[in-house]
Amino acid sequence: MGENRGRGRGWVPSGIRRAALRIDAATPPERDRAVDALRALAILGVVLGHWLVTALVADGATLRAASPLGAMPGLAPVSWAFQTLAVFFMVGGHVATRGWTSARARGGTYGAWLAGRLVRLFLPVAAVTAVWTVAAAGLVLGGASFVTVHTVVKLALSPLWFLLVFAVLTAATPLLLRLGPLWPLAVVLHVDVVRFGLDGPAWLGWVNVAAGWLVPYTLGAAWTRGELEGPRAGRVLLVGGTVATALLVGCAGYPASMVGVPGAAVSNLDPPTLAAVTFGLAQCGVALLLRDRLRRAMRAPLVWAVVALLNLSAMTVFLWHQTALMATTAVGLLAGRLDGLHTAPDGPRWVAARLLWLPVFALVLAVCRAAFHCCERGPRAPRGRATRVVRVQHRRDRAGSKAARGA
Repeated sequence: MGENRGRGRGWVPSGIRRAALRIDAATPPERDRAVDALRALAILGVVLGHWLVTALVADGATLRAASPLGAMPGLAPVSWAFQTLAVFFMVGGHVATRGWTSARARGGTYGAWLAGRLVRLFLPVAAVTAVWTVAAAGLVLGGASFVTVHTVVKLALSPLWFLLVFAVLTAATPLLLRLGPLWPLAVVLHVDVVRFGLDGPAWLGWVNVAAGWLVPYTLGAAWTRGELEGPRAGRVLLVGGTVATALLVGCAGYPASMVGVPGAAVSNLDPPTLAAVTFGLAQCGVALLLRDRLRRAMRAPLVWAVVALLNLSAMTVFLWHQTALMATTAVGLLAGRLDGLHTAPDGPRWVAARLLWLPVFALVLAVCRAAFHCCERGPRAPRGRATRVVRVQHRRDRAGSKAARGA
């Protein structure tokens, strides 16, 4: 059967086709491949979104951060397509609650389960932190301005805030098994009412860092409980989230951009606002509606192999994608100020040039992935064991899925 599915792919080198077929054959039939596909799409959305809206403008010997969304607010829909963190948190909540249910069914302890998950989260952080500690010291000793050092280090390490929030929610997973998303949504609503409607303190918004991302995370728990099966749940989330976001942006004055814009008075993401959370609900609705289509698409061995391998490198890709952008920018300075790389993001010319730089960013990220993926997957496995690594991960998820269905 696998060989038949592989036919008609003459444009694919035979070695790649055989490897894809091995990965496909190593995947248990019970595995919900839509989960992996959604995680991969969410990671790619974050990466492409950052590459498209993050600019490092060369101003003499100084690099400063800028965004095309500031000069071209009409590009706000770009942030709607690529700000996919809500989908990532929903998938993370689904996988974590399923994994904890499985561990509990096997008699595992909370400490062992949590340690296993946090090691997989934070082991890759050590490499990126070490590299940027050395890089920052080198920039300072080399005479770089404080603005330049602050800009590049902040961008490079900005993904770490996500890991901290995700780790806290992961640790709280046993307490969230039955929590519905309406409770944290109500917290976000009240925080914004006090913050914006009653002129409350700005620091109150940071409550939404936990409460805002808890909304999609608990949606993932509801998915595990079987409460989001069928198209109705997806449609309700999509329509309700879209209408609420439109009203908040159009009538309540929330920014249209779903990512932060340097210099803007209010950011929808830093910290999350009610508009960002309702927009995330709409995105989660789309994700749920796409599950069946993704399951069908993942039947193609080559497509599934790409998704599976991206999932195995998810943390490396996430942690190093900003470094890839900055490495390209730094090397490019040797050739002078280049359009789309060092120039101000203030017009269509910059957008067109930036699109041409995306393949270069991807190539540099591939180099970073090759260099640092070992930190994510642990000690190097003997040659020929790649599919066995995939199989072990799939067995764990299959056990979690069975335990969740039994619960």
